[in-house]
Amino acid sequence: MPPSPPLPRIAADLRDPGDLDAREAIVDDEGHRLTHAGLHAAASAAAEGLSAARKGLVLVRARRRVETVVGLLAAWRAGHAVMLVDAGLDPALHDALVTRYRPEWIWQDGRAERSGDAPGDPVHAELALLLSTSGSTGSPRQCRLSAGAVVANARAIATALRLSPSSRAAGVLPLSYAYGLSVLTSHLLVGGSVVLTDQSPVQRPFWDLLARECCTSLSGVPATWQALRRFDLARLAPPSLLDLTQAGGRLAPALVRHHAAWVGARGGRFWVMYGQTEATARIAVLPPERLPDDADAVGFAIPGGALVVVGPDGADAAPGVEGEVCYRGPNVMLGSAETRADLAHGDALHGLLRTGDRGRLDADGLLRLTGRSSRVGKVFGLRLDLDEVEALVQEHGPTAVLGGEDEVILCCAWGDDDAHLAAARALAVRLRVHRSALRFVAVDPLPLTARGKVDYAALARRVGGEG
Repeated sequence: MPPSPPLPRIAADLRDPGDLDAREAIVDDEGHRLTHAGLHAAASAAAEGLSAARKGLVLVRARRRVETVVGLLAAWRAGHAVMLVDAGLDPALHDALVTRYRPEWIWQDGRAERSGDAPGDPVHAELALLLSTSGSTGSPRQCRLSAGAVVANARAIATALRLSPSSRAAGVLPLSYAYGLSVLTSHLLVGGSVVLTDQSPVQRPFWDLLARECCTSLSGVPATWQALRRFDLARLAPPSLLDLTQAGGRLAPALVRHHAAWVGARGGRFWVMYGQTEATARIAVLPPERLPDDADAVGFAIPGGALVVVGPDGADAAPGVEGEVCYRGPNVMLGSAETRADLAHGDALHGLLRTGDRGRLDADGLLRLTGRSSRVGKVFGLRLDLDEVEALVQEHGPTAVLGGEDEVILCCAWGDDDAHLAAARALAVRLRVHRSALRFVAVDPLPLTARGKVDYAALARRVGGEG
């Protein structure tokens, strides 16, 4: 058997195995249910099929199903690292990840299958989880997260959101997405439960499920709360639903106030959060008591973490002065990876994350974001590497990509309207986003710098968006 991971009970359902009971832990909308004791037993049994002489990598094709949670915990119990990949990822992109990272096993449909004959390069003892920051593009770049980071993140979220054994979340977000995974881990940690579902929050069956299962919380990205603004949620939501959480991008302060008002009227709470995959999930949480006055803020550092804003000179900025947001905490990743060989590396960041976001801190530590300084776009809560999207479209001709407000702007020095429409349809399918998030614009020629590179600043001034 492989050596025990740094936190051997990370696989024990993120709880003390001596405190298991008959309360439900996981439910999915295919009718599968497991108690905490049942989940513990299922993970233990599945781990036997993952026995190996040394630590390896298990690629888990993640669905919002009980079987995915069993596979994740089984791999950890067996002492391996896990790469979580959305089961709906384009097959070609999935195969490219398998070729690049050479996992020893692939977990899908409730069972593990060996992947390849020769063992891959060594996996570092602290490595527990690989998560992509832009999962739908099949990006080879993965965040290397330790067992300690996973547990620290779950504990911090459980504390900040005041979770308890009676907390029962609607698991509507993908488990391969750091936000969705954090909902799972934080609830399991405190002995709560998660109802996994593929149902859409904009359809009545979803709300029927929440009522039937007595869900107490719902988590959503900005697009979720934007869409739900059209609904009378005060009437539609079951009485049990008292906690709403938002992350995955900036939500307009007016929408924050709107949703906080209706849930507050029933004695509930609206939680604004800020995070990055590089920090396992959460970095800051805004206490509901700060609403509606601070609806433009993203909160205070989570328990165990610290925020600082750094100016151009590298020194800490004074309160109220804008700079780059940096975070220090035990949930910061070890570093990034792009190949299997990178999995042998240790801690490169030592708990310090430069987020690439710009913001300012109040004197009391409240963070307000003012923009992004990295080439990352967010659409419908999904982070997309703009350079990777650009590479996908450049096969058609010269293309430069900008990030807009919940959209990606593709500036093309090729094709006509019909060609752009066809490309938008194909790209939407590949990225698994709605086509409305992709705006194709004819720009010929593309503006260039003196070094012959695309001048993104000039392009943004011309068509709008952020470079």
